[in-house]
Amino acid sequence: MIVASEYLHSEFDPPGPQLNWQTFVALQLRKPSHEFPSTFEARVASIVEPVLNSAGYRLVRVRLSGMNGLTLQIMAEREDGTMSVEDCENVSRMVSPLLDVEDPIDRAYHLEISSPGIDRPLVRLSDFARWRGQLARIDTSVMVDGRKRFRGTITGMTQDAITMEADKANFGEALVSEIPLDTIADARLILTDELIREALKADKAARQARGEENEDDDTASDNDADN
Repeated sequence: MIVASEYLHSEFDPPGPQLNWQTFVALQLRKPSHEFPSTFEARVASIVEPVLNSAGYRLVRVRLSGMNGLTLQIMAEREDGTMSVEDCENVSRMVSPLLDVEDPIDRAYHLEISSPGIDRPLVRLSDFARWRGQLARIDTSVMVDGRKRFRGTITGMTQDAITMEADKANFGEALVSEIPLDTIADARLILTDELIREALKADKAARQARGEENEDDDTASDNDADN
């Protein structure tokens, strides 16, 4: 049962049973939908992803945490990579009734709809391809090249692994590492000036393609008119 909703703007196996609230879950979507095992992650994604896709949104991540008692986070974005507060509200209105009917969690919880943000998590192979050349941080679940934490530039990828060139390699560490996808526990972009510029440029282009007004452009136009 959903007790509250909040918005943050910064093809599955058969659904499983309800999740016992005492089990802490922090799961992320990392493979194409049809490849997911029968987990809580897949259970929630199988409920919400079809309706999100039909409305032009892409499911980024599902995560359950102990925040505020129990919080189910659904991270989503438009197909063009943008996500406004209004989009978060729209997604909440679409998925809340579905979750109430399917009732995947056996106690009251808070529903949080959020956007990926600029320093976004990288959860699909296509995310790594899209942000190739950017600085990122990757944490693995097992030792890879003698460590579990990597920071560097995404330089390549295959269907099975991500190649990263370290920005600062400690003594004895490889400058270039190949990280198997199935070992990645968490990955996200690191905020840099270059990333901010690229993200804002992409956001502006996407909004203009949809015919939306850009507030910065409007302000600039008003200033020109005043002068």
